[in-house]
Amino acid sequence: MARVTEPTRYGDGVAVVVVTYFPGDDLARFLDTLEKASTRDVRVVLADNDSTDDEALDRAAERENVHLLRIGENLGYGGGANRGVAELDDSYGWVVVANPDLEWEPGSLDVLLDAARRWPRGGAFGPLIREPDGTVYPSARLLPSLGRGIGHAVFAKVWPANPWTRAYRQERAPEERVSGWLSGSCQLFRREAFDSVRGFDSRYFMYFEDVDLGDRIGRAGWQNVYVPSAAVTHIGGKATSRAPKKMLAAHHESAYRYLADRHRGPAWKPVLAAIKLGLAARLKLETRGR
Repeated sequence: MARVTEPTRYGDGVAVVVVTYFPGDDLARFLDTLEKASTRDVRVVLADNDSTDDEALDRAAERENVHLLRIGENLGYGGGANRGVAELDDSYGWVVVANPDLEWEPGSLDVLLDAARRWPRGGAFGPLIREPDGTVYPSARLLPSLGRGIGHAVFAKVWPANPWTRAYRQERAPEERVSGWLSGSCQLFRREAFDSVRGFDSRYFMYFEDVDLGDRIGRAGWQNVYVPSAAVTHIGGKATSRAPKKMLAAHHESAYRYLADRHRGPAWKPVLAAIKLGLAARLKLETRGR
């Protein structure tokens, strides 16, 4: 385990890395609400995955403390986030990685930072995430074990209240607690923890990059902390709606990669082969008619 009590080389600066891909008007709303989310000076890096709506990005880059990083290719969410964090010097010890289709509640970033001081072993901190209709999204979940993951994948659509899904999603009264992983749509990272596990695994183009990172942060001796006293609203689905079939395929590929990474060796090959066939069948059903 990591020795998390050692002095850090990082300063106390706060930065926000926004991974963009055709963000449109969402980006301006994100930046407008971010201004009221903290009383601190916050540096913003727009890590752009080869968008072509330059007007929205150029307008955003005209704002104070906003830097536009044109990556020049689509690295996916985790890869783009890593490039954005790499732009920051060591004075930034706190880094938010977020989607642009978020609205921050006033003071919410400061609430996350206050929670980080209460949890010295906390490596990642996630707010309560609301859907546009006000319902709470289950953004702090258990890690998907093989049995729980299969049960959730098979029954979630046809039997939403099944025990595997209920256990996995951890839908209960909001409380500040340690979780297995946190939604990648908005997380505050202790820079020392993020860098200690080398950030996101860029092999995950979309989906499960947050699950994988939460697992590795926990294995390294840090904690993933859910902070429901801080809240954001996630509009969701803008980037993925551009190519829904491609995104569904990426989801299933990432699900298999996550399980295969954690179940290695000859004994697991028949199980993984069956999982791959099951995921392929599920993808075919979900994309039929799209």
